[in-house]
Parts: sequence; C-alpha cells; structure tokens
Amino acid sequence: MTGDIARAIGYLLVGSATLFAPVLDGRVHETIAAIGTIAPFALLAAVALVSTDGPLFELFARDGDRDEDRLHSLASFCFAVAALAFLFVALDLPLAAFVAAVFVLTAGNLGQRVVVSRIPTPVAGASAFAALGTVAATAAVFAAGRLGGTVPTSPTVLFVVASGALIGALVRTTLSPFDDSLVLLSVGLVIWFLLGLGVEPSLERLAIGLSVTIALGYVAYALGTASVTGTLSGVLLSLWAIVLGGYGWFALLITFFGLGGLASKYRYDEKLARGIAQENEGARGGSNVLANSAVALVAVVAYVAAEGMGIAPVVFQFAFAGAVAAALADTFSSEFGGLFDSPRLITTLEPVAPGTDGGVTWQGAVAGATGSGLIAALALFFFDFGPLATFTVFGAGVLGMVVDSLLGATLEGDRVGNQTVNLLATLSAGLGCATVALVRFV
Repeated sequence: MTGDIARAIGYLLVGSATLFAPVLDGRVHETIAAIGTIAPFALLAAVALVSTDGPLFELFARDGDRDEDRLHSLASFCFAVAALAFLFVALDLPLAAFVAAVFVLTAGNLGQRVVVSRIPTPVAGASAFAALGTVAATAAVFAAGRLGGTVPTSPTVLFVVASGALIGALVRTTLSPFDDSLVLLSVGLVIWFLLGLGVEPSLERLAIGLSVTIALGYVAYALGTASVTGTLSGVLLSLWAIVLGGYGWFALLITFFGLGGLASKYRYDEKLARGIAQENEGARGGSNVLANSAVALVAVVAYVAAEGMGIAPVVFQFAFAGAVAAALADTFSSEFGGLFDSPRLITTLEPVAPGTDGGVTWQGAVAGATGSGLIAALALFFFDFGPLATFTVFGAGVLGMVVDSLLGATLEGDRVGNQTVNLLATLSAGLGCATVALVRFV
C-alpha cells in the first residue's frame, strides 16, 4: 500500500467521527451540540500540531509536514471540519449534510488515490473522486440517520451528494490536490444550498439524469470537445438542468454543448493556422463552459425558487433559453465566421485581421443567427412557446452575439478577458429575454 493511499484511508477514518454528529442534532442544547461536534476535531488538530514523530506522524505526514516537523496538513483538515461543523450548528443546518460533505472529500480522495495509482490520468482520478465520494457519502448519510439523525428522501440525498461530489472533483482538479479545506467548504455549501431549495426529484428522473449526463460527459471527453474540468462542469450543469428543470431544459443545454464543441473542432487545423483556434486542441475547459452557461445555471436554480420570490417561473424559462441561444450564436459566429476573410470591426466597419476581437463577417453573422434559431426552435417544442415567444428567444440570442462583438471591440484585451465577455453577452441575452417575458407573457 502506497503512502498516499494509506494517508487517504487515515483521513477517511478521521472523517468517520462525523457520523455521530447527527445524534446530537435537535436532542441537546445548541451549545452542547456544537461542542460535541467540534471538540474531537479541534483536539486532534492540537495533537497534530505537536506531533513530530511516531505512528500518527508517519501515517499523515506529507513532504511539507516533514520539512517543518509538524502535521500542518492534518491540523488544517481538522480545523476545516471543525469550522464547517460550527457553521452548520450555528445556522441550524442539518448535520447530515455536514456528514455528507466530509465523506465526499475523504472517500473521494481515497478513490482518486487508488485509481490514479493504477491509471495515472487526471480524468480517471476526477471520475473516481466523484464516484466514490457519491457512494460513500450517500451511505454515510443513511448510516448517520440510523444512529439518530434526520435524513431527507433517498433521491434527494443522492442528488445533493452527487452534485457535491462533482463540485468537489471540479475544485480538486482545478486547485492543488492537497487543498482539502477549500474543497470541503465548496462541497458543504453546495449541499446545504441544494437542500435549502427543497427539491424532491423522482427516482426515475434522477436515475435518467445521472446516466445520461455521465454517458454524454464521457463522449465529450473521448471526442476531445471538453477537458477534464470542462467535462465535470458540463455533467454538473446537465444534471441540474434535468433534475431542477426538466428534459426540455437539458435538450437546449446539450445542444449548445454538443454543437458548440463540434464547431470548435471543425477545420481546426485551418483555424490554428489563422491564429483563431481554441486552445487545448479545441477542448473547452471548465472556465469556458461556466462562462457560457453560468446565466443558464442561475436561471434553472431560480426557476425552482421562483414561487418563493414571487416571480412567475416562466420568466426564468425565457432567461434560460435566451442565454443558451446567445451562447450558441456566439460560438457559431466565431467558429464559422473566423474561417472567412475580410472581417470588419463591428464598431467602425474597418477591415481587420482574422481573429481580431470585435471583428465580424456576414458569414459569421448568418451562422450565429442559425445557432440562435436552433435553440429558439427547441424552446418552441419543449417549452411550448408560441411564435412570439420563440422569436423573442431568437432575438435574445442575436442580441447576445452582437453584445459579445461590441464588448470584444471595446473592452476585451487589457481590460477584460474572453470569458468575462462571454458571461456578459449571455447575461444581456438572458436579462433581455426575461424582461420581455415579464412585460408581454406574464
């Protein structure tokens, strides 16, 4: 057994102490519950800070710990767990969610270490983190429930835990592999947030959502249309679209992911020669996926919470469709339009070199309008939009494409990056479409 795997097992055993936290939930005074939950981890953190040798040190010490003769990594982990426990107790949040967050991290780390020792690739490690983190955390929540805690319905537990595990894998892949504190906090907050939405998905929809999104994520990575972080982001967004919105929401989103990814690959060598190709051989990373889909993600979450905010849910359907239409319109206009000569700057119509920010061609404009039209047509079918509503989505997509070019010509470069421009373009489309919906359709 390698040191990394043994260390991961040790962290999993330490994290297992959280199983007893829900026993205190609602049974004793809040202060006693906080002390009973936090004290074991605070005590172990103190022990770790004075450990310089012995079995505990040898099991948990990383290279940095050996250099400093202290178990700072174990102490940091324990302090992070204690801080999360304090947050959950202080805000009267379900401690079963606290248990889930800790097990996602510790079991996910173990799964990643075991798999990477045999298949040393980032995608294998990230997949193992998400898979084992989901299974172990789900089992831990129900085990804690048997000990006395309150547990939501099975589909709800699986959905929020799987979402937390995907977030954990994404943060783990993006950041240092040893940054446990940030991963734990990210997972804990996402799980708490989703529980707060009160979502109770059917087991059928959840099973279909997990199966379809994981399969499509594998295909996207295998075809090279998404990087590891891009794949994880796409799987998470697609899962939320199915569970929180419905199959129609997923149809719009997967159309953007699929056609957008293929558009990036189209005549890639020629784009590379012209200096306009996506980096990483056209595989979209997590930042690119999130920049184009963040507005859609917020819209699908707001759709679930709409009644509580006093807003008609259909408004967020419009916002979602408009944002996705803009994302595909912008992708098509840049990926296809960049293959043609004689682009002109959108603000002055002066000829510019291919690839210049804000440079447009009529062919790219037609391609972008086609992309927006595809999403509008899907909204017509899946959202049961009428002709005027469909045209609103189409117009929002074209608006987002134009805003992207305008921002590219005026701000992109030294002031803002491409991802920020993409985010602002989809935001303008989503807000514009939602505004029309408020005025005309609600």
